Amino acid sequence: MGRNAGLPAGHERFRVSAEHQPDDTGCGLLHVDMDAFFAAVELRTRPELVRKPVIVAGSGPRSVVTSANYPAREFGVRAAMPVAVARRLCPHGIFLPPTPGLYGEVSRGVMAIFRELTPLVEPLSLDEAFLDVSGALRRLGATPAEVAESIRRRVQAEHGITCSVGVAGVKFVAKLASGMAKPDGVVVVPVAATLEFLHPLPISALWGVGQRTEESLRRLGLNTIAEVAVTPLSRLRRAVGNAAAEHLLALANAHDERGVVVDSPDKSIGAEHTFDTDQRDPLVLERELLRLSERVAASLRAKDVRGRTVSIKVRFADFKTITRARTLGSATDVARVIHATAVALLAEAAAGAEIRLLGVRVEGLSGTDEPEQLSFERAEPRWRDAEVAADVARSKFGAAAIRPASLLSPGQAKRK
Repeated sequence: MGRNAGLPAGHERFRVSAEHQPDDTGCGLLHVDMDAFFAAVELRTRPELVRKPVIVAGSGPRSVVTSANYPAREFGVRAAMPVAVARRLCPHGIFLPPTPGLYGEVSRGVMAIFRELTPLVEPLSLDEAFLDVSGALRRLGATPAEVAESIRRRVQAEHGITCSVGVAGVKFVAKLASGMAKPDGVVVVPVAATLEFLHPLPISALWGVGQRTEESLRRLGLNTIAEVAVTPLSRLRRAVGNAAAEHLLALANAHDERGVVVDSPDKSIGAEHTFDTDQRDPLVLERELLRLSERVAASLRAKDVRGRTVSIKVRFADFKTITRARTLGSATDVARVIHATAVALLAEAAAGAEIRLLGVRVEGLSGTDEPEQLSFERAEPRWRDAEVAADVARSKFGAAAIRPASLLSPGQAKRK
């Protein structure tokens, strides 16, 4: 069941309208999801394209769709779909390149609206978040459904995009409800009617049910959440394993004890790139690792964190994918250190192979105020000073203001 599947038959009574307000007593958990976020942000300055199929995607032959507006979705275009497939499905679609930095700016503005209403905000990505408004209702003088409607109005008025909101007593039901509210709606699942809402839905609606789990459940003859809810735990365990069985049985009976997690710290920071054509030239691969290492290091410094473990992700021409990691003697946020480690890992794991995708990630993050192991021989602080100075220059004059000479094209290097 997709995120934007709409309300199934018999579920319209959960939608909020001027004529109908479902009972939202005890429904303090909201899931807010922007509608076709990246496309909607681009269309703010292109109103003439709003009713046409618009697809936001890169221009490379291996690019994937970042976002598609609802007219494009009617042709079957979806996020993460290869651009070549999207063009076949929607030959008259209008393809727009992503605008770097713009979506983060809008996201920060939207999240600020949420935090004005409640401090209990858990962003899941740029375009969605959970909110717990239970403790803020008296101060706001509103019900959960009224808070949801207020969010919709403010996001539209202040940022020119729409969002959909699910309101429920537990997290995963609120997330389901926001998907059914799309586009630009509110769905409230009364606490007393939670099972009535859940049980007719297909098993694919359960959080954590992917294709393989769905196939395992269907082999047991289970097609709806109601059927999972009454299946003995021992039978589910044999089909999907102990942990998954307990998780699915709990959700099928509307048991979800998770609360909103505020500012959950990043566990890792990474970046990756898919080449337009498979690459085996070590110089090309090392340059790409440097570019990715620069991005990761800049993100680490922006978040005031360092990491102890550097890992690489390699996808070969035959789509086989591997990861390799190395733990450093001390935490770092320096691109030169990250790059040197990544190059060594690549040489050990994939020397001479044709590579389709490269990724660099730093894990084991800690704050920059935590104690750091020092070395008399290490020259890293001077490299870090240079990279921090480059951060400042880029913030003032743009991303291309300063970068390693090895990342310049031959023509640029000659002009320099």
